[in-house]
Amino acid sequence: MEDLRRARDAAEHADLVEVRLDTVDRPDAAASLHGRRRPVVVTCRASWEGGRFAGSEEERERLLRTAADLGAEFVDVEAAAAFAPRLLDARDGRGIVLSAHLLGSAGSAAASAAERYHAMRATRAEVLKLAVEVGSLTEMLPLFDLAAAGDRGSPPRHVFVAMGRSGVPSRVLAAHLGNRWTYAGDGIAPGQLPAERLVRECRFRRIRRDAAIYGVVGNPVLHSLSPAMHNAGFAALGLNAAYVPCEARDADDFVRFARAIDLRGASITAPFKVDLVPAMAEVDPIARRVGAINTLVVRDGRWIGANTDVEGFLRPLIGRIRLKGVRATVLGAGGAARAIAVALADQGAVVTVSARRPEPARALAALVGARVGTFPPDRGSWDILINATTAGSVSRPGNPIEGAALDGEIVFDLVYAPAITPLLAAARAAGCLVIGGLEMLVAQAERQFELWTGQRPPHGLFQASAAQALAPSPSSSVL
Repeated sequence: MEDLRRARDAAEHADLVEVRLDTVDRPDAAASLHGRRRPVVVTCRASWEGGRFAGSEEERERLLRTAADLGAEFVDVEAAAAFAPRLLDARDGRGIVLSAHLLGSAGSAAASAAERYHAMRATRAEVLKLAVEVGSLTEMLPLFDLAAAGDRGSPPRHVFVAMGRSGVPSRVLAAHLGNRWTYAGDGIAPGQLPAERLVRECRFRRIRRDAAIYGVVGNPVLHSLSPAMHNAGFAALGLNAAYVPCEARDADDFVRFARAIDLRGASITAPFKVDLVPAMAEVDPIARRVGAINTLVVRDGRWIGANTDVEGFLRPLIGRIRLKGVRATVLGAGGAARAIAVALADQGAVVTVSARRPEPARALAALVGARVGTFPPDRGSWDILINATTAGSVSRPGNPIEGAALDGEIVFDLVYAPAITPLLAAARAAGCLVIGGLEMLVAQAERQFELWTGQRPPHGLFQASAAQALAPSPSSSVL
């Protein structure tokens, strides 16, 4: 209980703290409330609904009744609990969170959401919490439909949450869903974001119900720095907009979700830069040549695909090297590599594609009139080396060309986390000038923001916001 109280009081970003009595071995309702600094909702989740409490229902009822009698602002009880009606009657519904957690795969849980919620609405509970496990963005749509047709009272009566990595938009867009509150935490539940990230990067407190919604689509995508940058831009310019991470199962999953919620624009990352091209009504000339898009712009309902990777890649090189006639080797042959190769070829560089798989390498080389080189590149074969693979990232640690000679002038790694990748560390030790992926990320994001809003973000804002998001947090918040 002492650990629980310590975690409770460490939730500095919280307005309301959920105290989970089912997470301790000897739960004590009175001790959970002692010395609290903020309002609380006391929960003792049963094991049969995804919690950890394995005791009797009589003991669970006693714990929640005691918490309510001692002044807990809210107590959470499952709608399926046999004692829920008694708890509701005792409080006339005041301070009761009546909850249902629908767990299941392949959308089976989401399909029953409306039926369960309408049954809960017939009760006098002050707050109705419906948490649904989802495995895709589209499985979250029943919650958005319920919100659109539901109560718009003040204060709101419901909390709709989609659990899982694809459910993150439901947590960030609590205001859009008309939720009474949202839940945050350091991995307390699938898809939860730390409270600090929700407040600082997603700018949760400024999101309104009628905000224009933007996002970044990928898989995985929760590591993205784009929410930190674009939400900072919206805030700085006073725009009523919100930007959320959207982890899609596939391209069709994103298309269906984005059209259903009227998404106004999106950043597109791996693995969808090529897969989403057919969904566009129009593709700009650079993106058409590259054959990959990284930006969705919505104008009058029409989807336009753009590619800001080309501009984003070139900007950090200005003043560092003159590309005409330079020998440039690109590692990789995916969507990012295509944009880099086009940018280099257009600037007059002599391009070599170096990839593990020969067929994609040959296709990319043919696109820009380049040659196919060995992997790793031969000694003395390049002036500038660009890593356009994900090797070296947090999810794929390591040097993509471990042991190869780094004897050129510049090494540019598109990976931005960590800031100094193993490749850059080796290149710096070898005397090369190194450029990290954060510079390109910021440059291409600034151009995306301009395409969506018609305005450039304040100078230096995206760089500072991304760097802050990359920095380790001095403390963690539990909510």
